[in-house]
Amino acid sequence: MRVALYQPEIPQNTGTIMRLCACMGVGLDIIEPCGFVFSDRRMRRAGMDYIDQVDWQKHSSWEDFKVSIGPKRLVLLTPYTDVVYTDFKFSEDDILLLGKESSGVPDEILNSDLEKVVIPMKPGFRSINMAIAGAMVLGEALRQQRK
Repeated sequence: MRVALYQPEIPQNTGTIMRLCACMGVGLDIIEPCGFVFSDRRMRRAGMDYIDQVDWQKHSSWEDFKVSIGPKRLVLLTPYTDVVYTDFKFSEDDILLLGKESSGVPDEILNSDLEKVVIPMKPGFRSINMAIAGAMVLGEALRQQRK
């Protein structure tokens, strides 16, 4: 299983996801461009000493990312579905895709051939922090895989 960040904008969230992936033994893909200067020094600061413990790859574009993952199934976290993440059947080869903090993913990705899951929230609330949402869904996906 892997987590993919589409054009992340907040280095602290990226660092948090890096730590999560390192601790859970899950790979990470970062799809550029990022909304911040991505450097090992900055990521070391955001991800602390966990950056050396995570299997991560940087991709120059969505197209580069798609080529590198091959036929693996993408599961997008989005409010634009009725499929609740706890009802979804995850696979050990899934890649959980999180969109950019301000706007998610563009329509061409949202409307492409990928799975979509939602975290149900109390009415009137717009969103959960991207790193927390990723942790919630990854936790369920790993629970289903008994890891």
